Amino acid sequence: MAAPVKPSLAAVEVTRGKRAAISIALISAVLGLPLWWKTTETYRAALPYSEISQLDTLQLQLTVPVEIIFTKGTLSVEQQRKLPSSGSKDKEVLLNSHTGFNCHYVIKYRIASIGEEETLALPTFKDADEALQQLDKGDLGSVSLYILAETSALFTEGIHVYIGKYRRAFVKYAVDQTDRIENVLRTLNTKVQSVIQTMSFNEKAVTAALSDRIPITHFNIEDLENIRRAFKSSPGYDLTFSLLNPDPKSLDLNWNISSASEQYIQPFLDKLSPVANFSVDSQILFYAVLGVTPRFEKSTSSYILNANNLPHVINPVEARLGSSAASLYPVLNFLLYVPEYFHSPLHIQDKDGKRVPTNAFHSPRWGGIMVYNVDYNGQEDQEFPIHIDINMVQVMEVFLTQLRLLMGISKVYVPDKYVLENPGTDGLTDWELDKLLWSRTVENIVTVTTTLTSLAQLLDQIGNIVINDNVASEVALPGSNSSRSHCGDSQGAQEEVYHAVSSIQIALSELDAGRLEYAFQASKTAISSSEKAFFDPSLLHLLYFPDDQKFAIYIPLFLPMAVPIILSLLKIFKESRSKKEANKIE
Repeated sequence: MAAPVKPSLAAVEVTRGKRAAISIALISAVLGLPLWWKTTETYRAALPYSEISQLDTLQLQLTVPVEIIFTKGTLSVEQQRKLPSSGSKDKEVLLNSHTGFNCHYVIKYRIASIGEEETLALPTFKDADEALQQLDKGDLGSVSLYILAETSALFTEGIHVYIGKYRRAFVKYAVDQTDRIENVLRTLNTKVQSVIQTMSFNEKAVTAALSDRIPITHFNIEDLENIRRAFKSSPGYDLTFSLLNPDPKSLDLNWNISSASEQYIQPFLDKLSPVANFSVDSQILFYAVLGVTPRFEKSTSSYILNANNLPHVINPVEARLGSSAASLYPVLNFLLYVPEYFHSPLHIQDKDGKRVPTNAFHSPRWGGIMVYNVDYNGQEDQEFPIHIDINMVQVMEVFLTQLRLLMGISKVYVPDKYVLENPGTDGLTDWELDKLLWSRTVENIVTVTTTLTSLAQLLDQIGNIVINDNVASEVALPGSNSSRSHCGDSQGAQEEVYHAVSSIQIALSELDAGRLEYAFQASKTAISSSEKAFFDPSLLHLLYFPDDQKFAIYIPLFLPMAVPIILSLLKIFKESRSKKEANKIE
Protein backbone atom coordinates (compact mmCIF):
# COMPACT_ATOMS: atom_id res chain seq x y z
CA MET A 1 0.00 0.00 0.00
CA ALA A 2 1.40 3.33 -1.06
CA ALA A 3 2.01 5.96 1.61
CA PRO A 4 -0.14 9.13 1.43
CA VAL A 5 1.43 12.11 -0.27
CA LYS A 6 2.20 14.92 2.13
CA PRO A 7 1.28 18.38 0.95
CA SER A 8 4.13 20.66 0.24
CA LEU A 9 5.06 23.51 2.53
CA ALA A 10 3.84 26.06 -0.02
CA ALA A 11 0.43 24.42 -0.20
CA VAL A 12 0.16 24.47 3.58
CA GLU A 13 0.99 28.19 3.68
CA VAL A 14 -1.59 28.90 0.97
CA THR A 15 -4.28 27.02 2.89
CA ARG A 16 -3.33 28.77 6.09
CA GLY A 17 -3.52 32.17 4.38
CA LYS A 18 -6.96 31.38 2.97
CA ARG A 19 -8.22 30.33 6.38
CA ALA A 20 -6.77 33.46 8.00
CA ALA A 21 -8.39 35.72 5.40
CA ILE A 22 -11.75 34.00 5.77
CA SER A 23 -11.50 34.11 9.59
CA ILE A 24 -10.65 37.82 9.62
CA ALA A 25 -13.50 38.53 7.20
CA LEU A 26 -15.96 36.56 9.33
CA ILE A 27 -14.84 38.24 12.55
CA SER A 28 -15.10 41.67 10.93
CA ALA A 29 -18.57 40.94 9.52
CA VAL A 30 -20.05 39.06 12.47
CA LEU A 31 -18.44 40.91 15.37
CA GLY A 32 -16.69 44.03 14.14
CA LEU A 33 -19.39 45.65 12.00
CA PRO A 34 -22.26 45.18 14.54
CA LEU A 35 -20.02 46.41 17.34
CA TRP A 36 -18.98 49.46 15.33
CA TRP A 37 -22.58 50.12 14.27
CA LYS A 38 -23.86 49.90 17.83
CA THR A 39 -21.15 52.06 19.38
CA THR A 40 -21.43 54.82 16.75
CA GLU A 41 -25.21 54.96 16.26
CA THR A 42 -27.19 58.08 17.16
CA TYR A 43 -29.02 57.55 20.43
CA ARG A 44 -32.73 58.20 20.04
CA ALA A 45 -34.97 57.69 23.04
CA ALA A 46 -38.51 56.57 22.30
CA LEU A 47 -41.07 59.32 21.68
CA PRO A 48 -44.88 59.04 21.80
CA TYR A 49 -45.29 59.47 18.04
CA SER A 50 -48.75 57.90 17.96
CA GLU A 51 -50.09 60.27 20.64
CA ILE A 52 -48.50 63.26 18.90
CA SER A 53 -50.01 62.30 15.54
CA GLN A 54 -53.45 62.17 17.17
CA LEU A 55 -53.02 65.78 18.31
CA ASP A 56 -52.87 66.88 14.67
CA THR A 57 -56.63 66.33 14.52
CA LEU A 58 -57.92 68.72 17.16
CA GLN A 59 -61.61 68.48 18.03
CA LEU A 60 -62.17 70.44 21.23
CA GLN A 61 -65.03 69.73 23.60
CA LEU A 62 -65.69 72.95 25.55
CA THR A 63 -68.11 72.51 28.42
CA VAL A 64 -69.59 75.49 30.28
CA PRO A 65 -71.44 74.92 33.58
CA VAL A 66 -74.57 77.10 33.57
CA GLU A 67 -76.92 77.47 36.51
CA ILE A 68 -80.39 78.98 36.03
CA ILE A 69 -82.13 79.99 39.25
CA PHE A 70 -85.83 80.80 39.27
CA THR A 71 -86.85 83.35 41.87
CA LYS A 72 -90.18 83.93 43.59
CA GLY A 73 -93.03 84.75 41.29
CA THR A 74 -91.58 83.30 38.09
CA LEU A 75 -92.85 79.69 38.13
CA SER A 76 -96.15 78.29 39.33
CA VAL A 77 -96.27 75.56 41.97
CA GLU A 78 -96.97 72.95 39.30
CA GLN A 79 -94.06 74.15 37.16
CA GLN A 80 -91.72 74.10 40.16
CA ARG A 81 -92.73 70.55 40.93
CA LYS A 82 -91.94 69.39 37.39
CA LEU A 83 -88.77 71.45 37.02
CA PRO A 84 -85.93 69.12 35.84
CA SER A 85 -82.63 69.25 37.66
CA SER A 86 -80.47 69.56 34.55
CA GLY A 87 -80.36 69.94 30.77
CA SER A 88 -77.86 70.59 28.01
CA LYS A 89 -77.35 72.49 24.79
CA ASP A 90 -74.74 71.78 22.11
CA LYS A 91 -73.37 73.56 19.09
CA GLU A 92 -70.71 71.93 16.93
CA VAL A 93 -68.42 73.99 14.70
CA LEU A 94 -66.15 72.31 12.12
CA LEU A 95 -63.52 74.74 10.84
CA ASN A 96 -61.66 72.24 8.63
CA SER A 97 -60.96 68.52 8.45
CA HIS A 98 -58.37 68.77 11.25
CA THR A 99 -59.82 71.47 13.51
CA GLY A 100 -63.18 72.03 15.15
CA PHE A 101 -64.90 72.44 18.50
CA ASN A 102 -68.16 71.67 20.22
CA CYS A 103 -69.79 74.18 22.58
CA HIS A 104 -71.48 72.10 25.27
CA TYR A 105 -73.57 73.95 27.86
CA VAL A 106 -74.47 71.87 30.91
CA ILE A 107 -77.48 73.62 32.44
CA LYS A 108 -78.71 73.08 35.98
CA TYR A 109 -82.13 74.36 37.08
CA ARG A 110 -83.18 75.16 40.63
CA ILE A 111 -85.36 77.40 42.79
CA ALA A 112 -83.75 80.29 44.66
CA SER A 113 -83.03 79.67 48.33
CA ILE A 114 -84.37 81.79 51.17
CA GLY A 115 -81.02 83.54 51.57
CA GLU A 116 -80.91 84.40 47.87
CA GLU A 117 -84.45 85.76 47.99
CA GLU A 118 -83.43 88.03 50.85
CA THR A 119 -80.50 89.45 48.89
CA LEU A 120 -82.75 90.07 45.90
CA ALA A 121 -84.83 92.36 48.10
CA LEU A 122 -81.91 94.82 48.27
CA PRO A 123 -82.47 98.18 46.55
CA THR A 124 -79.96 97.86 43.65
CA PHE A 125 -78.53 95.17 41.44
CA LYS A 126 -75.02 96.07 42.57
CA ASP A 127 -75.92 95.47 46.20
CA ALA A 128 -77.65 92.20 45.36
CA ASP A 129 -74.68 91.03 43.29
CA GLU A 130 -72.24 91.81 46.10
CA ALA A 131 -74.42 90.01 48.65
CA LEU A 132 -74.80 86.93 46.44
CA GLN A 133 -71.04 86.87 45.96
CA GLN A 134 -70.63 86.42 49.68
CA LEU A 135 -72.97 83.41 49.56
CA ASP A 136 -71.32 81.72 46.57
CA LYS A 137 -68.27 82.92 44.64
CA GLY A 138 -68.77 80.46 41.79
CA ASP A 139 -66.19 78.39 39.94
CA LEU A 140 -63.99 79.67 37.14
CA GLY A 141 -65.79 79.38 33.83
CA SER A 142 -69.26 78.97 35.34
CA VAL A 143 -72.25 81.23 34.72
CA SER A 144 -75.25 81.82 37.01
CA LEU A 145 -78.46 83.38 35.74
CA TYR A 146 -81.18 84.60 38.10
CA ILE A 147 -84.59 84.71 36.44
CA LEU A 148 -86.68 87.51 37.97
CA ALA A 149 -90.32 88.35 37.47
CA GLU A 150 -91.30 91.48 35.58
CA THR A 151 -92.63 92.95 38.81
CA SER A 152 -89.19 92.88 40.45
CA ALA A 153 -88.31 96.24 41.96
CA LEU A 154 -84.67 95.85 40.86
CA PHE A 155 -85.46 96.45 37.20
CA THR A 156 -85.87 100.03 36.15
CA GLU A 157 -87.64 101.01 32.97
CA GLY A 158 -85.88 99.85 29.80
CA ILE A 159 -83.61 97.27 31.48
CA HIS A 160 -84.15 93.57 30.79
CA VAL A 161 -80.73 92.10 31.63
CA TYR A 162 -78.17 93.16 34.22
CA ILE A 163 -74.71 91.54 34.04
CA GLY A 164 -72.75 92.03 37.23
CA LYS A 165 -69.01 92.18 37.84
CA TYR A 166 -68.89 88.57 39.01
CA ARG A 167 -70.18 85.40 37.33
CA ARG A 168 -73.90 86.06 37.50
CA ALA A 169 -76.56 87.95 35.62
CA PHE A 170 -80.14 88.94 36.34
CA VAL A 171 -82.72 88.40 33.61
CA LYS A 172 -86.28 89.74 33.53
CA TYR A 173 -88.57 87.14 32.04
CA ALA A 174 -92.33 86.72 32.02
CA VAL A 175 -93.14 83.02 32.35
CA ASP A 176 -96.46 81.72 31.13
CA GLN A 177 -97.45 79.85 34.29
CA THR A 178 -100.06 77.85 32.41
CA ASP A 179 -97.57 76.46 29.91
CA ARG A 180 -95.70 73.17 30.24
CA ILE A 181 -92.31 73.45 31.91
CA GLU A 182 -90.58 71.90 28.85
CA ASN A 183 -91.84 74.73 26.64
CA VAL A 184 -90.89 77.33 29.23
CA LEU A 185 -87.31 76.04 29.44
CA ARG A 186 -86.98 75.78 25.67
CA THR A 187 -88.02 79.39 25.18
CA LEU A 188 -85.93 80.57 28.12
CA ASN A 189 -82.76 78.85 26.86
CA THR A 190 -83.11 80.66 23.55
CA LYS A 191 -83.56 84.00 25.33
CA VAL A 192 -80.55 83.65 27.65
CA GLN A 193 -78.19 82.29 24.99
CA SER A 194 -76.85 85.77 24.21
CA VAL A 195 -76.33 86.42 27.94
CA ILE A 196 -74.31 83.20 28.33
CA GLN A 197 -72.18 83.96 25.28
CA THR A 198 -71.53 87.47 26.57
CA MET A 199 -70.25 86.15 29.90
CA SER A 200 -68.48 83.08 28.51
CA PHE A 201 -66.73 82.17 25.27
CA ASN A 202 -68.50 82.42 21.95
CA GLU A 203 -67.86 80.96 18.53
CA LYS A 204 -65.89 83.98 17.35
CA ALA A 205 -63.55 83.95 20.38
CA VAL A 206 -62.76 80.24 20.06
CA THR A 207 -62.22 80.56 16.31
CA ALA A 208 -59.79 83.43 16.96
CA ALA A 209 -57.87 81.28 19.46
CA LEU A 210 -57.62 78.56 16.78
CA SER A 211 -56.39 81.04 14.15
CA ASP A 212 -52.99 79.33 13.78
CA ARG A 213 -54.67 76.17 12.50
CA ILE A 214 -57.24 77.60 10.10
CA PRO A 215 -57.05 79.74 6.94
CA ILE A 216 -57.13 83.50 7.23
CA THR A 217 -60.25 83.56 5.05
CA HIS A 218 -62.34 82.58 8.11
CA PHE A 219 -61.94 86.11 9.53
CA ASN A 220 -63.08 89.56 8.55
CA ILE A 221 -60.89 92.64 8.85
CA GLU A 222 -62.10 93.55 12.34
CA ASP A 223 -61.48 90.04 13.68
CA LEU A 224 -57.98 90.00 12.18
CA GLU A 225 -57.18 93.32 13.86
CA ASN A 226 -58.29 91.94 17.22
CA ILE A 227 -56.23 88.76 16.74
CA ARG A 228 -53.08 90.63 15.74
CA ARG A 229 -53.45 93.28 18.43
CA ALA A 230 -53.28 91.08 21.53
CA PHE A 231 -50.06 89.54 22.80
CA LYS A 232 -49.66 85.80 22.47
CA SER A 233 -49.93 83.67 25.59
CA SER A 234 -46.78 83.79 27.72
CA PRO A 235 -45.81 82.74 31.27
CA GLY A 236 -44.98 86.35 32.04
CA TYR A 237 -45.08 89.94 30.81
CA ASP A 238 -43.00 93.02 31.59
CA LEU A 239 -44.72 96.41 31.71
CA THR A 240 -42.58 99.51 31.17
CA PHE A 241 -43.96 103.02 31.67
CA SER A 242 -41.81 105.72 30.08
CA LEU A 243 -42.09 109.48 30.34
CA LEU A 244 -40.63 111.24 27.29
CA ASN A 245 -39.41 114.76 27.94
CA PRO A 246 -38.03 116.13 24.65
CA ASP A 247 -37.15 119.54 26.12
CA PRO A 248 -36.01 119.28 29.78
CA LYS A 249 -34.67 122.85 29.62
CA SER A 250 -38.23 124.12 29.22
CA LEU A 251 -40.23 121.47 31.08
CA ASP A 252 -39.77 120.10 34.58
CA LEU A 253 -42.17 117.15 34.53
CA ASN A 254 -43.35 115.43 37.68
CA TRP A 255 -45.31 112.18 37.45
CA ASN A 256 -46.08 110.04 40.46
CA ILE A 257 -45.92 106.79 38.52
CA SER A 258 -45.29 104.60 41.54
CA SER A 259 -48.46 105.63 43.37
CA ALA A 260 -50.53 105.69 40.17
CA SER A 261 -49.37 102.22 39.20
CA GLU A 262 -50.25 100.82 42.61
CA GLN A 263 -53.68 102.41 42.50
CA TYR A 264 -54.76 101.74 38.90
CA ILE A 265 -52.55 99.05 37.34
CA GLN A 266 -51.66 96.70 40.19
CA PRO A 267 -55.27 95.68 41.04
CA PHE A 268 -55.74 94.76 37.38
CA LEU A 269 -52.51 92.72 37.36
CA ASP A 270 -53.51 91.00 40.62
CA LYS A 271 -56.76 89.99 38.95
CA LEU A 272 -54.76 88.57 36.04
CA SER A 273 -52.37 86.64 38.29
CA PRO A 274 -53.87 83.26 37.25
CA VAL A 275 -53.02 84.09 33.63
CA ALA A 276 -49.36 85.11 33.94
CA ASN A 277 -46.73 86.80 36.08
CA PHE A 278 -46.21 90.53 35.66
CA SER A 279 -43.41 92.93 36.48
CA VAL A 280 -43.68 96.73 36.33
CA ASP A 281 -40.95 99.33 35.93
CA SER A 282 -40.72 102.95 34.84
CA GLN A 283 -38.21 105.38 33.40
CA ILE A 284 -37.83 108.97 32.25
CA LEU A 285 -36.15 109.66 28.91
CA PHE A 286 -34.80 113.15 28.27
CA TYR A 287 -34.40 114.63 24.81
CA ALA A 288 -36.52 111.82 23.39
CA VAL A 289 -38.39 112.93 20.28
CA LEU A 290 -41.00 111.10 18.23
CA GLY A 291 -39.06 111.32 14.98
CA VAL A 292 -41.99 112.75 13.01
CA THR A 293 -42.51 116.44 12.44
CA PRO A 294 -46.14 117.31 13.18
CA ARG A 295 -48.18 119.39 10.75
CA PHE A 296 -49.37 122.83 11.82
CA GLU A 297 -53.09 123.51 11.41
CA LYS A 298 -53.89 127.20 11.13
CA SER A 299 -57.61 126.85 11.78
CA THR A 300 -57.04 125.50 15.28
CA SER A 301 -53.54 126.90 15.93
CA SER A 302 -52.38 123.43 16.87
CA TYR A 303 -50.10 120.70 15.57
CA ILE A 304 -51.41 117.47 14.12
CA LEU A 305 -50.17 113.89 13.95
CA ASN A 306 -52.34 112.02 11.46
CA ALA A 307 -52.87 108.28 11.38
CA ASN A 308 -50.49 107.77 8.44
CA ASN A 309 -47.54 109.11 10.47
CA LEU A 310 -48.17 107.08 13.60
CA PRO A 311 -46.26 103.95 12.46
CA HIS A 312 -43.14 106.13 12.02
CA VAL A 313 -43.37 107.46 15.56
CA ILE A 314 -42.37 104.27 17.35
CA ASN A 315 -39.04 103.30 15.75
CA PRO A 316 -36.95 106.33 16.88
CA VAL A 317 -38.28 106.02 20.42
CA GLU A 318 -37.97 102.24 20.66
CA ALA A 319 -34.22 102.41 20.12
CA ARG A 320 -33.90 104.30 23.40
CA LEU A 321 -36.23 102.21 25.53
CA GLY A 322 -33.79 99.33 26.01
CA SER A 323 -36.25 97.20 27.96
CA SER A 324 -36.96 94.40 25.49
CA ALA A 325 -33.32 93.34 25.20
CA ALA A 326 -33.08 92.69 28.95
CA SER A 327 -36.29 90.71 29.30
CA LEU A 328 -37.12 87.05 28.76
CA TYR A 329 -40.83 87.84 28.42
CA PRO A 330 -42.80 90.09 26.06
CA VAL A 331 -42.53 93.76 26.98
CA LEU A 332 -45.56 96.06 26.95
CA ASN A 333 -44.42 99.64 26.45
CA PHE A 334 -46.55 102.57 27.61
CA LEU A 335 -45.15 105.95 26.62
CA LEU A 336 -46.30 109.36 27.84
CA TYR A 337 -45.03 112.07 25.52
CA VAL A 338 -45.14 115.74 26.48
CA PRO A 339 -44.51 117.82 23.33
CA GLU A 340 -42.10 120.72 23.20
CA TYR A 341 -43.33 124.28 23.71
CA PHE A 342 -43.02 125.12 20.00
CA HIS A 343 -45.03 121.98 19.03
CA SER A 344 -47.86 122.49 21.50
CA PRO A 345 -50.66 121.68 21.56
CA LEU A 346 -50.20 118.41 19.66
CA HIS A 347 -53.25 116.36 18.69
CA ILE A 348 -53.68 112.92 17.06
CA GLN A 349 -56.10 112.52 14.17
CA ASP A 350 -57.68 109.25 13.08
CA LYS A 351 -58.13 108.05 9.48
CA ASP A 352 -61.28 110.14 9.13
CA GLY A 353 -59.48 113.33 10.10
CA LYS A 354 -61.15 113.54 13.52
CA ARG A 355 -59.29 114.17 16.73
CA VAL A 356 -58.81 111.13 18.95
CA PRO A 357 -60.53 111.97 22.27
CA THR A 358 -57.85 110.26 24.38
CA ASN A 359 -55.02 111.76 22.27
CA ALA A 360 -53.42 108.31 22.30
CA PHE A 361 -52.89 105.29 20.08
CA HIS A 362 -51.62 101.76 20.51
CA SER A 363 -49.46 99.47 18.40
CA PRO A 364 -50.38 95.75 18.14
CA ARG A 365 -48.24 93.52 20.35
CA TRP A 366 -46.01 96.42 21.34
CA GLY A 367 -47.76 98.97 23.56
CA GLY A 368 -49.31 102.41 23.52
CA ILE A 369 -48.36 106.10 23.31
CA MET A 370 -50.26 109.02 24.78
CA VAL A 371 -49.60 112.68 23.99
CA TYR A 372 -50.04 114.90 27.05
CA ASN A 373 -50.48 118.57 26.23
CA VAL A 374 -49.45 121.22 28.69
CA ASP A 375 -51.54 124.37 29.02
CA TYR A 376 -49.05 127.21 28.67
CA ASN A 377 -51.63 129.98 29.07
CA GLY A 378 -50.47 132.34 31.78
CA GLN A 379 -47.12 130.57 32.11
CA GLU A 380 -45.19 132.39 29.38
CA ASP A 381 -43.71 134.81 31.92
CA GLN A 382 -42.51 132.08 34.24
CA GLU A 383 -38.90 131.08 34.44
CA PHE A 384 -37.86 127.98 32.57
CA PRO A 385 -38.03 125.10 33.16
CA ILE A 386 -41.75 125.25 33.93
CA HIS A 387 -42.81 122.80 36.64
CA ILE A 388 -45.68 120.56 35.51
CA ASP A 389 -47.56 118.06 37.68
CA ILE A 390 -49.05 115.47 35.35
CA ASN A 391 -52.64 114.39 35.94
CA MET A 392 -52.04 110.67 36.50
CA VAL A 393 -55.75 109.80 36.69
CA GLN A 394 -56.21 110.88 33.08
CA VAL A 395 -53.04 109.06 31.99
CA MET A 396 -53.73 105.79 33.80
CA GLU A 397 -57.27 105.54 32.47
CA VAL A 398 -55.84 105.54 28.94
CA PHE A 399 -53.00 103.13 29.74
CA LEU A 400 -55.36 100.70 31.50
CA THR A 401 -57.67 100.68 28.47
CA GLN A 402 -54.70 99.98 26.18
CA LEU A 403 -53.44 97.26 28.54
CA ARG A 404 -56.81 95.50 28.42
CA LEU A 405 -56.75 95.49 24.61
CA LEU A 406 -53.16 94.24 24.44
CA MET A 407 -53.99 91.39 26.82
CA GLY A 408 -56.87 90.31 24.59
CA ILE A 409 -59.75 91.75 26.63
CA SER A 410 -61.86 93.40 23.97
CA LYS A 411 -64.76 95.73 24.58
CA VAL A 412 -68.04 93.86 24.96
CA TYR A 413 -70.95 94.95 22.82
CA VAL A 414 -74.37 93.96 24.15
CA PRO A 415 -77.89 94.42 22.79
CA ASP A 416 -80.17 97.21 23.87
CA LYS A 417 -81.73 96.94 27.32
CA TYR A 418 -78.60 95.20 28.64
CA VAL A 419 -76.59 96.79 31.46
CA LEU A 420 -72.96 95.90 32.19
CA GLU A 421 -71.64 96.68 35.65
CA ASN A 422 -68.38 98.63 35.76
CA PRO A 423 -65.46 96.45 36.94
CA GLY A 424 -64.46 99.15 39.41
CA THR A 425 -60.94 99.46 40.76
CA ASP A 426 -60.04 95.92 39.64
CA GLY A 427 -60.31 96.94 36.00
CA LEU A 428 -61.58 93.46 35.15
CA THR A 429 -64.75 91.52 35.93
CA ASP A 430 -64.72 87.85 36.91
CA TRP A 431 -66.48 86.77 33.74
CA GLU A 432 -64.03 88.78 31.60
CA LEU A 433 -61.24 86.86 33.31
CA ASP A 434 -63.02 83.60 32.51
CA LYS A 435 -63.37 84.57 28.85
CA LEU A 436 -59.65 85.32 28.71
CA LEU A 437 -58.82 81.97 30.34
CA TRP A 438 -61.00 80.13 27.81
CA SER A 439 -59.17 81.81 24.94
CA ARG A 440 -55.71 81.34 26.45
CA THR A 441 -56.37 77.66 27.19
CA VAL A 442 -57.40 76.97 23.61
CA GLU A 443 -54.48 79.06 22.32
CA ASN A 444 -52.03 77.11 24.51
CA ILE A 445 -53.42 73.80 23.26
CA VAL A 446 -53.01 74.94 19.65
CA THR A 447 -49.44 76.08 20.32
CA VAL A 448 -48.49 72.80 21.99
CA THR A 449 -50.00 70.64 19.23
CA THR A 450 -48.14 72.68 16.61
CA THR A 451 -44.85 72.51 18.53
CA LEU A 452 -45.02 68.78 19.21
CA THR A 453 -46.10 67.96 15.66
CA SER A 454 -43.26 70.04 14.23
CA LEU A 455 -40.78 68.43 16.62
CA ALA A 456 -41.91 64.92 15.68
CA GLN A 457 -41.62 65.72 11.97
CA LEU A 458 -38.16 67.23 12.46
CA LEU A 459 -36.84 64.24 14.39
CA ASP A 460 -38.37 61.84 11.88
CA GLN A 461 -36.79 63.56 8.88
CA ILE A 462 -33.32 64.13 10.36
CA GLY A 463 -32.12 60.82 11.70
CA ASN A 464 -28.79 61.99 13.12
CA ILE A 465 -30.35 64.20 15.83
CA VAL A 466 -29.74 62.72 19.25
CA ILE A 467 -32.83 62.27 21.45
CA ASN A 468 -31.57 61.98 25.00
CA ASP A 469 -33.54 60.73 27.99
CA ASN A 470 -33.58 64.26 29.37
CA VAL A 471 -35.75 65.22 26.38
CA ALA A 472 -37.95 62.14 26.32
CA SER A 473 -38.09 59.42 28.95
CA GLU A 474 -40.81 56.88 29.45
CA VAL A 475 -43.26 58.80 31.58
CA ALA A 476 -46.66 57.18 32.09
CA LEU A 477 -49.50 58.84 30.20
CA PRO A 478 -52.88 59.58 31.82
CA GLY A 479 -54.64 56.47 33.01
CA SER A 480 -51.50 54.62 34.11
CA ASN A 481 -50.32 53.94 37.64
CA SER A 482 -47.40 56.33 37.58
CA SER A 483 -46.87 58.11 40.88
CA ARG A 484 -44.40 60.64 39.61
CA SER A 485 -45.16 64.30 40.12
CA HIS A 486 -44.98 66.71 37.25
CA CYS A 487 -44.91 69.79 39.42
CA GLY A 488 -41.99 72.06 40.13
CA ASP A 489 -38.81 72.94 38.24
CA SER A 490 -36.52 70.40 39.90
CA GLN A 491 -36.73 68.03 36.96
CA GLY A 492 -35.00 70.47 34.63
CA ALA A 493 -35.54 69.42 31.04
CA GLN A 494 -36.34 65.78 31.89
CA GLU A 495 -39.49 64.13 30.67
CA GLU A 496 -40.43 67.15 28.58
CA VAL A 497 -41.99 65.52 25.53
CA TYR A 498 -43.96 62.91 27.45
CA HIS A 499 -44.83 65.53 30.04
CA ALA A 500 -46.16 67.86 27.32
CA VAL A 501 -48.27 65.10 25.76
CA SER A 502 -49.58 64.07 29.16
CA SER A 503 -50.41 67.65 30.15
CA ILE A 504 -52.18 68.46 26.90
CA GLN A 505 -54.34 65.36 27.23
CA ILE A 506 -55.20 66.41 30.78
CA ALA A 507 -56.11 69.90 29.53
CA LEU A 508 -58.41 68.44 26.89
CA SER A 509 -60.14 66.19 29.41
CA GLU A 510 -60.56 69.06 31.89
CA LEU A 511 -62.11 71.25 29.19
CA ASP A 512 -64.50 68.43 28.42
CA ALA A 513 -65.40 68.24 32.12
CA GLY A 514 -65.94 72.01 32.36
CA ARG A 515 -63.12 72.60 34.85
CA LEU A 516 -61.54 75.70 33.35
CA GLU A 517 -59.03 76.40 36.11
CA TYR A 518 -57.39 72.96 35.90
CA ALA A 519 -57.53 72.95 32.10
CA PHE A 520 -55.68 76.27 31.93
CA GLN A 521 -53.00 75.17 34.40
CA ALA A 522 -52.45 71.93 32.46
CA SER A 523 -52.18 73.87 29.20
CA LYS A 524 -49.57 76.19 30.75
CA THR A 525 -47.55 73.18 31.87
CA ALA A 526 -47.86 71.62 28.43
CA ILE A 527 -46.67 74.71 26.59
CA SER A 528 -43.70 75.09 28.94
CA SER A 529 -42.63 71.47 28.47
CA SER A 530 -43.09 71.52 24.70
CA GLU A 531 -41.01 74.68 24.32
CA LYS A 532 -38.23 73.25 26.49
CA ALA A 533 -38.21 70.06 24.45
CA PHE A 534 -38.21 71.86 21.09
CA PHE A 535 -35.33 74.18 22.02
CA ASP A 536 -33.33 71.67 24.06
CA PRO A 537 -29.61 72.10 23.17
CA SER A 538 -29.07 68.34 22.96
CA LEU A 539 -31.19 68.22 19.80
CA LEU A 540 -28.67 70.32 17.89
CA HIS A 541 -25.17 69.09 18.64
CA LEU A 542 -25.16 66.48 15.83
CA LEU A 543 -27.41 68.40 13.47
CA TYR A 544 -24.40 69.62 11.45
CA PHE A 545 -22.65 66.20 11.27
CA PRO A 546 -24.13 64.77 8.04
CA ASP A 547 -23.41 61.39 6.45
CA ASP A 548 -20.75 62.66 4.03
CA GLN A 549 -18.65 63.80 7.00
CA LYS A 550 -19.06 60.38 8.58
CA PHE A 551 -17.63 58.77 5.45
CA ALA A 552 -14.73 61.24 5.49
CA ILE A 553 -13.90 60.12 9.04
CA TYR A 554 -14.44 56.36 8.79
CA ILE A 555 -13.03 55.61 5.29
CA PRO A 556 -9.38 56.35 6.27
CA LEU A 557 -9.89 54.05 9.27
CA PHE A 558 -11.52 51.05 7.58
CA LEU A 559 -10.14 51.22 4.01
CA PRO A 560 -6.56 50.06 4.78
CA MET A 561 -7.96 47.03 6.59
CA ALA A 562 -10.85 46.31 4.24
CA VAL A 563 -8.87 46.35 0.94
CA PRO A 564 -6.55 43.39 1.74
CA ILE A 565 -9.48 41.36 3.15
CA ILE A 566 -11.67 42.01 0.11
CA LEU A 567 -8.81 41.25 -2.34
CA SER A 568 -8.00 38.03 -0.49
CA LEU A 569 -11.62 36.92 -0.59
CA LEU A 570 -11.82 37.70 -4.32
CA LYS A 571 -8.65 35.70 -4.96
CA ILE A 572 -9.98 32.74 -2.92
CA PHE A 573 -13.27 32.92 -4.81
CA LYS A 574 -11.51 32.95 -8.19
CA GLU A 575 -9.20 30.01 -7.28
CA SER A 576 -12.13 27.99 -5.97
CA ARG A 577 -14.11 28.71 -9.13
CA SER A 578 -11.13 27.71 -11.37
CA LYS A 579 -10.61 24.49 -9.43
CA LYS A 580 -14.28 23.53 -9.84
CA GLU A 581 -14.12 24.16 -13.59
CA ALA A 582 -10.95 22.03 -13.85
CA ASN A 583 -12.61 19.16 -11.98
CA LYS A 584 -15.57 19.31 -14.35
CA ILE A 585 -13.26 19.05 -17.40
CA GLU A 586 -11.49 15.95 -15.96
